[in-house]
Amino acid sequence: MERLRERLSLARKALGTLEELVEVENPSQVERDAAIQRFEYTFEAVYKAAGRYLLLVEGVTATSPKGVIRSSREAGLLTDEQAVLALEMVDDRNLTVHTYNEALAEQIYSKLGRYAEIFAAWLATMEAGTP
Repeated sequence: MERLRERLSLARKALGTLEELVEVENPSQVERDAAIQRFEYTFEAVYKAAGRYLLLVEGVTATSPKGVIRSSREAGLLTDEQAVLALEMVDDRNLTVHTYNEALAEQIYSKLGRYAEIFAAWLATMEAGTP
């Protein structure tokens, strides 16, 4: 359980860095790109923490991002609506390597506030359920 608590703490810290940039009004291109980078590592931290939670608390093995999201919905860690958006998040995460495309970068950036809300809710549910 200690490793789970550590992963949840790291994910919470990663989310804090994302939230810091999502709140910037009229971000520069550098701030936008930094926010997208923070989204990438926050996504990795949260989904890996969720995978660990599912294994240790729920007894469910899920390793891929989409598998972890689906299992999280089944375990009640995400609502149906959150799961749908989280699955969309996986697709956007996979597109972040193409942020040299200005239109794509803007499109992904525009969703980061909502994604941060899902990360926060997901983490809060796991933190509350961690023995």
